[in-house]
Amino acid sequence: MLKKFVPCIYLYKNTAVKGFDDLTSYAETPLALAEKYDNDDADAIIIYDMSKGDAEHEESLDIIKDICGKVGAEIYGAGNVKRMEDIKKLLYAGCKKACLNFSKQENIDILLEVSEKFGKDKIAICYTETDKISSLEENIKKYADELILLNSSEIKKTPEIDMPTILSLPDASLDKVLSLLSQANVSGISGAAMNANSGEIRNMKKICADNDLAVNRMVPSFRWEDFKKNSDGQVPVVVQDYRTDEVLMVAYFNEESFYKTIESGKMTYFSRSRNSLWVKGETSGHFQYVKKLICDCDKDTILAKVKQVGVACHTGRYSCFFNEIASRNYTEKNPQKVLDNVFEVIKDRKINPREGSYTNYLYEKGLDKILKKVGEESTEMVIAAKNENSNELIYEMADFLYHMMVLMSEKEITWEEITDELARR
Repeated sequence: MLKKFVPCIYLYKNTAVKGFDDLTSYAETPLALAEKYDNDDADAIIIYDMSKGDAEHEESLDIIKDICGKVGAEIYGAGNVKRMEDIKKLLYAGCKKACLNFSKQENIDILLEVSEKFGKDKIAICYTETDKISSLEENIKKYADELILLNSSEIKKTPEIDMPTILSLPDASLDKVLSLLSQANVSGISGAAMNANSGEIRNMKKICADNDLAVNRMVPSFRWEDFKKNSDGQVPVVVQDYRTDEVLMVAYFNEESFYKTIESGKMTYFSRSRNSLWVKGETSGHFQYVKKLICDCDKDTILAKVKQVGVACHTGRYSCFFNEIASRNYTEKNPQKVLDNVFEVIKDRKINPREGSYTNYLYEKGLDKILKKVGEESTEMVIAAKNENSNELIYEMADFLYHMMVLMSEKEITWEEITDELARR
């Protein structure tokens, strides 16, 4: 079992506060705080919704959805759960897991229902009293995936329940963290102890690995000696946005910058003009956080997939590659780009209507007309699928996708939100 480092966000009135009993706000927004934890190499983030009332709860769900769409760490949604619908909303917002608070009887009562509906791997249990959990252990093991202990005074009882358990701690020394993570059923450390020390997560993971504790950390499969260097002893690095695959820039590694990049999680290059190491973003704040490093067949070039903060180019452009040299007319074949391009045209018609445009006709007729066309096209797609030849089916699928994108635009849903949801599945 991989041991996890899990900071948390206490969400209160649209702000991140210090804790359940400390409503002091952080300077950062909840999203900025989540991105910081993600960039610090957190394995997951627990978001506790402390809102009051339905309106405030819906606002919290919007914040959680925004966080889920912008960070790579797994998000656990907790708080304000009264019925199955609340679990559904958390999972639909993009949470990897939704948490039931077993201090509340209504949460205990819906365990079976939500587990069968969404799968036990989507359900975690928050608790404060080990004795109460022990009496329900059989059902919890059957219908939930993980426990989260919120009461640090109960830590000594953790081994009594044979299930992966995240411990929420107010504070902890490194020795204590190592001792707790050494317990077979302790799956992670969370709480204020992690929030205050998120910048040390990479270092803590290294120490855990040195102590034979399994953690999720970046370890190179190749040594620097394995690469073929250029005449200056360097290897070129092609840098790519990990979400869109857009090429952002080209730079160089030397041995020190290669290992520094892996150790720090931030792209660190060798600047040939300055003849020194260069942490991308050190001056501008436009850091590049490593998602993956890949080398080519000859091991003489490295491809870096990164999360780009701000822009990659010193000119203010997102990518350094924008000066067109020459081109020929061609039909775009990249499925993602085709869908993106068509969707951009559809959205533009909403802002800049064109006379005679069928898309504008649909917008003018409104949601009911758009829904009617989506229904009609889905039916035609089903009928076409009964034919042996797939040409008609391809045509009808394209029609359906077009009308679906009009609906997406009308409801302000993006492709990224849909693909993120597919990726989570």
